[in-house]
Amino acid sequence: MADQTCAVKNGRTALGIEFGSTRVKAVLTDTQGHVLAEGMHAWENRFENGVWTYSEEEIRTALQESFCALKMMVADRYGVTLQTIGCIGISGMMHGYIARDETGALLVPFRTWRNTNTRESAAALTEALNFHIPERWSIAHLYHAVRTGEPHVKKIAALTTLAGYVHSLLTGEHVVGVGEASGMFPIDSATLTYDRARLDIFTALVAPYGVPWTAETLLPRVLCAGEFAGTLTAAGALLLDPSGDLQPGIPFCPPEGDAGTGMVATNSVRPRTGNVSAGTSVFAMLVLERALSKAYPEIDLVTTPVGDPVAMVHCNNCAADIDAWANVFYDFAQLSGLSISKGACFDLLYGTAPTGAPDGGGLLSFNYLSGEAITDVKNGVPLFLRSRDAALTFPNLARNLLYSALCTLRLGMDILTAEQVEADVLCGHGGFFKSGAGQQTMADVLRLPVTVMQTADVGGPWGMALLAAYCMREDKAQTLSAFLETVVFADSASVTAAPDAAGADGFDAYLAKYKAALPLERAAEQLFFS
Repeated sequence: MADQTCAVKNGRTALGIEFGSTRVKAVLTDTQGHVLAEGMHAWENRFENGVWTYSEEEIRTALQESFCALKMMVADRYGVTLQTIGCIGISGMMHGYIARDETGALLVPFRTWRNTNTRESAAALTEALNFHIPERWSIAHLYHAVRTGEPHVKKIAALTTLAGYVHSLLTGEHVVGVGEASGMFPIDSATLTYDRARLDIFTALVAPYGVPWTAETLLPRVLCAGEFAGTLTAAGALLLDPSGDLQPGIPFCPPEGDAGTGMVATNSVRPRTGNVSAGTSVFAMLVLERALSKAYPEIDLVTTPVGDPVAMVHCNNCAADIDAWANVFYDFAQLSGLSISKGACFDLLYGTAPTGAPDGGGLLSFNYLSGEAITDVKNGVPLFLRSRDAALTFPNLARNLLYSALCTLRLGMDILTAEQVEADVLCGHGGFFKSGAGQQTMADVLRLPVTVMQTADVGGPWGMALLAAYCMREDKAQTLSAFLETVVFADSASVTAAPDAAGADGFDAYLAKYKAALPLERAAEQLFFS
């Protein structure tokens, strides 16, 4: 404890703050990655005027509240008022659209990754750039705004992501890490910046619309892990800590996306490593040894925080529908006068799932609260089906919900399997893995061993803190992979779940019905969104 107190007092610490879909979490570590304190603020996106968003005020409040909670824990544990930190890093949900004018003001509300109204524009960009551009990427949102003549377009002076926006509020720097940048516009892994030829193509595409900018002038400067990304300004210090205790001048590492922090938090940054993050959304990332044989609309090509190419299978929907059902059970318990917490409802649901029929017992559901590009669904409609002779039991329902959360991921992963993309290890992190049932279900669904580290519940914010700690390394020639393997994960504890034959076969039977029922999901979409 004395060493930790000394580290906190003297600023030999790293802070990561990650803006996730349902919470903003701050994690303070020492320079070896040991967690010293945490702070969290819960929030939820809102669907307003046809857009999934969080307001500017919510972003600022969440930043302050998560840091305030961490600061209070530091004071309680170490008797220290937090005044300085060795290095800070900001991360957030990747992609999305934050357009700012020359004064830095937002021109339109923040558009998150959940918005899939850019389908036609993303498809047009994919064809023009000969590179798969997902609907949620920043450049797809920009091109959609241009093509549809949104009034704010000609006023844009800077385009960024949530992580880049918060970083700029604190430092005044318009920069992002290369992994985050790879979710905005295609990256050239040789030059570690935006692909020059594709920038030129995009400029030609928007020229007929008379915009007074090029993508190059709008996009943030690209930095790699370990590079200096600015310092905390006086205004930034007061924004982060309105009490005035935190002092300006603290260095920052490049802001990253949650995909990059997930790679770092699972030590999955070198070729033949992979990770799967499962929470509100779910995505799997495998660091490539070689290029894929062709472009796939189901596979995103992004990079690690040091610029190595990564194949990413991203699904907008994962555990949110499980949360909705758990809330129903909690409401029932409250109305029945039962003394049970909401957390206990989740534990019961996950804990019971393995006792359900391996094939779901004739139940089937779609967890689509928003659209899914992989299955060609623009607007999500949660859907629950069962056959006449289905066994509608709680265990079967629980297993069905876990299966449904991972079906779309499996469809994308099947493409990488056919491409013979291999990983020596697949590490899981995120809320889905808090239960061993989530880990085992993931192993069965992907037919791969899934490892969960002791630090899995800390997740992305911890990964961001590790990137901040990497900026503080004494040996500046040390690679990120070497830093993680020798400093952070040398003695890490983990648990690995191998696929269960009955579970894997049962899921395959479930998936066959799922694929056959996709027309029903699309029909439901037409019913509710026509």
